[in-house]
Amino acid sequence: MIRITRRAALAGAVAGLAAPSLARAQNLTKTSVGVLRLSSSGPVFIAAERGYWREAGLDVELKYFTAAQQVPVAVTSGDADFGVTGLTAAFFNLAGKGALKIVAAQSREEKGFELNAYMATNAAIEKGFRSIRDFPGKRLGITTAGSTFHYALGLIARKYGFDPASVTLVPLQTLPNMQAAFKGGQVDAVIVPVTLARALEADKAGKILAWVGDETPWQLGALFTSPRAISEKRDLVERFIRGYLRGAADFNAAFNQRDAAGKEVRGTNFAETIGVVARAVQQSPELVTIGLPFVDAQGRLDVGDIYNQIAFWQQAGLVARDVNGKDIVDLSFVRGHMNVPRS
Repeated sequence: MIRITRRAALAGAVAGLAAPSLARAQNLTKTSVGVLRLSSSGPVFIAAERGYWREAGLDVELKYFTAAQQVPVAVTSGDADFGVTGLTAAFFNLAGKGALKIVAAQSREEKGFELNAYMATNAAIEKGFRSIRDFPGKRLGITTAGSTFHYALGLIARKYGFDPASVTLVPLQTLPNMQAAFKGGQVDAVIVPVTLARALEADKAGKILAWVGDETPWQLGALFTSPRAISEKRDLVERFIRGYLRGAADFNAAFNQRDAAGKEVRGTNFAETIGVVARAVQQSPELVTIGLPFVDAQGRLDVGDIYNQIAFWQQAGLVARDVNGKDIVDLSFVRGHMNVPRS
């Protein structure tokens, strides 16, 4: 007669409970997403931490990069299956060659959201640089030509009727370089994220003239993948987007709520959700709270603006003339996209 001790029985019970979960883990399909440690990538961090992708049968690896242009290159090379980042001229050139397809939205510049600021130095203000209408003839510090900051200049140039070529662009590569150039007077102005803008104001180096989202809302970032993934692994793409959209909905519910007067209201699970994002971007919750972007709860794109971005970069000579927005946006995964051109 074989005796089963109480300890052995408990161990067997635990093993029996663990076996199904282990089997489920082994059945997960592995995939990856390239991302920056920015709050605009919040839906990715939320989906990962709250298990939305695991519930969709996916084991998603987050691959971190330090610059927006690195992410589409990673997807093109196969180093990552998906990418989430801001849209740049370099992105559109790769997409125009058939390497990338936009499938859902990331963040948008939106009225009432203090995400990126136009700033002028004290010296420039003393010389009459009082509003963003005064940009012609000034030196503007940006990261690189073809960046999101470059496009933000193009938008106000169109809005206020001046030639963007009348502004001297000073590519400085990094935000710390932009900060140093602004303080040192090597430029008259910069376009910088809110956290840096507030720091520069606190240092009395200059003043915020306006917020990009208040002046010119636009589609800042997107989720994208390769055309090959869409054609050969559509089920995986659909499951990935499903988990991502749950993260986007949580982000919007927590951070993007406004009252009737347009004032920020802390939404559902704000404290818990800000903790998720803060841990991922490796900043304090207080600092992250300062610069939360708008993320559409349903992942809908402002498709018309994507077309406008391509046209702007083509006019600037930074994107090939044969790049067509219709060829690089796949609208089949998300319903209700906005401003979809008829042709």
